[in-house]
Amino acid sequence: MNTAVTGVTAATPAVDTVRYSADGQLLDIHRAAAPDAPTVLLWHGRGPAERDVLGSLAADVARLGATVVVPDWRPDADHGGRPHLEASLRFVHDLVRDSGSPVTLAGWSLGARAAMATALRPDPPHGWRPAAVVGVAGRYNQPEPLLGLPSPMDVCAGAPPLPIHLVHGTGDTVCDFANALAFQAVLSGHGRDVPLTRLDTDHPGAVMAEYDPELGRCRPAEAPVPRREGLRTARVIAETALATTAPAA
Repeated sequence: MNTAVTGVTAATPAVDTVRYSADGQLLDIHRAAAPDAPTVLLWHGRGPAERDVLGSLAADVARLGATVVVPDWRPDADHGGRPHLEASLRFVHDLVRDSGSPVTLAGWSLGARAAMATALRPDPPHGWRPAAVVGVAGRYNQPEPLLGLPSPMDVCAGAPPLPIHLVHGTGDTVCDFANALAFQAVLSGHGRDVPLTRLDTDHPGAVMAEYDPELGRCRPAEAPVPRREGLRTARVIAETALATTAPAA
């Protein structure tokens, strides 16, 4: 299904909540209206079990035409969350097995680095590779200890020819915007023309979220700037997913 994104519909996407991991972690499936919609697996950042932070973003991506799977995972666990990320990959692989729906892997912050390292590795996990990858507000010059992988920058030379998209806020003080520029430059040096969408917002604003000091964590944004700029992220993710076809295993 290759459809251009033109706008956000008013309908609220249906959301199913599923236990997906051996230790009972949950994920939300934000379902697009079309039954043959492409699928996005979206990983949150370092905060433990924060799928709710990405709820508004996921809902808008679904309104724009792609079904979005958002798992909780626990970077604070002794295992660093690796079993959760791997279990979410298996879940989505099984989810689309019969339909053949292409899958875009996307992540925010720590999840962006994990997503990029996973998608660009030469040996795809479980013999399956996403059709495209989107990194939002990530730091790509560090190894990926959660998955036992090198940094995304270190695997650029042998990266598979899948679409790569970067999104980053120019006001990000958690993962500086320079990280995205540096990664884009390294990819360019290896002959990869990778678009970088520059947002006029901070780290959580890139995913339509904001930091709540009373909660001590992020939450879906109510302020207009992160909602506006986060919608731009939603468009990038949806357009990427809608332009993909399922790659060969």
